[in-house]
Amino acid sequence: MSQKTPYEEAIALLARREYTRSELEERLLRHEHAPDEVNALLDRLAEDDFQSDARFVEHFVRSRIARLQGPRKISAELGGRGIERDMIAQALEDSDADWTSLAAEALRRRFEGPGEDMKARAKRQRFLASRGFDGQQCNNAMRLAWPS
Repeated sequence: MSQKTPYEEAIALLARREYTRSELEERLLRHEHAPDEVNALLDRLAEDDFQSDARFVEHFVRSRIARLQGPRKISAELGGRGIERDMIAQALEDSDADWTSLAAEALRRRFEGPGEDMKARAKRQRFLASRGFDGQQCNNAMRLAWPS
């Protein structure tokens, strides 16, 4: 049984989906490749445009917006994947997403109406918060989803 080289392993991973540099590094190191060799390989992959954090972030943000997720959740997930805060903030700004409209759409898909009492409305607020929308976006979405 032949051991794959770090390059072969990285290309096989990237053929399936985009990975952040941090994710690729973690996976390659897990397979006991030398750290210096892995870093040099990651630099080469970035130079050859096989791996790009910017491309990963752009795709990731678009896919999460399509799932009606909010900026806080998207930001947290990207941070957990080793993406820098500045790149995350820029990607969210560049997305031109109307977060309030996305939150309102998520509400309409999940609930039939605004709720009859404070408990029901609080449930809708918690739902949006769990999807990554902030308080102002939640409040505005409640008004937008079901205008009086």
